[in-house]
Amino acid sequence: MIRRLRGMVRRTHRTAAVDLSHPARSPLGSAVVNCVVYRGGKRLPGDGANSAAEALRQVRRAGDGFVWIGLHEPTEDELAELSVLFGLHPLAVEDAEHAHQRPKVESYDDSLFAVFKSVCYVGHEELTATSEVVDTGEIMLFVGREFVISVRHGSHGSLGPVREALEADPEQLAKGPSAVLHAIADHVVDEYLSVTEAVEDDIDTVESEVFSEDSSGADAGRIYQLKRELLELKRAVGPLARPLTTLATRPSALIDPGIQAYFRDVTDHLTEASERIASFDALLDSILQAHLAQVTVAQNEDMRKITSWAAIIAVPTMVCGVYGMNFDVMPERHWTFGYPLVMAGIAVAAFALYRLFRRRGWL
Repeated sequence: MIRRLRGMVRRTHRTAAVDLSHPARSPLGSAVVNCVVYRGGKRLPGDGANSAAEALRQVRRAGDGFVWIGLHEPTEDELAELSVLFGLHPLAVEDAEHAHQRPKVESYDDSLFAVFKSVCYVGHEELTATSEVVDTGEIMLFVGREFVISVRHGSHGSLGPVREALEADPEQLAKGPSAVLHAIADHVVDEYLSVTEAVEDDIDTVESEVFSEDSSGADAGRIYQLKRELLELKRAVGPLARPLTTLATRPSALIDPGIQAYFRDVTDHLTEASERIASFDALLDSILQAHLAQVTVAQNEDMRKITSWAAIIAVPTMVCGVYGMNFDVMPERHWTFGYPLVMAGIAVAAFALYRLFRRRGWL
């Protein structure tokens, strides 16, 4: 049964060249999204429903071009079939099947295997201590001289728009499979920047609540939740720096020399995203410390008020305790004005303490 895209990604902050929610699907089976042959930077006629074997034969007969096969959460049998057809390395195939890999780029004989963490911002009406802010997936690429196989895990991150953008730029697409590798890497890193901008709005909201005159709406749980979501971004962004640097600087027979300069640009964007995440993390630390300091100050103020009222109440308690003792011989016990005098003394002492605490700001 054909899987359908179920997540529509909220894109409100940064307008990118492609839309992650693009429902690029074709009726090729449960996992194959598209199978297209490209030659000279142009897509060969067809509806994308070619079989992988037939598409590869077209490329080899012509001695030029490449085939791009898009997969979404393929099964073990589907990957095994493609592994035999394209000569994929068993270790890379195992990684693509099980997912949950760190971002990396590995070289296997005459092919490259790349793993990217895709991210999207999860929209919400109000940020809570349990709100999911960042959703992650994975995009894995097998890149050879004659083929690109993209394997996507997760409900977001469709590569249909990336394919369309490349097809609209024949000069770039003519550089071969490495152009596809660059386009996907650039697409993924651009999404990192989009998500960081969206997360920044959530951080601004929390910061405004913490430093507002009425900070009762501030919640340490929401701050901690944002830090956890930033950790998800760190896991996606951080490990990718070294692989991108390798693609941008190390010569490879599978990477067109004209593409390497583009990888340097992607690396710059990744560095920008990493710096943003680091600054957000530091800012959230400061916001959390400020919130905890405010809570401590509020507790101290409450304790001073409680202590002040306890001191005021102690005056009548002490006097009544003395005159409540059952002794026959006590001063002023049988004096007519004894009771009014004691009550007046209690009122004066309590009022004096009240004025003293008010003057010192305790009440």
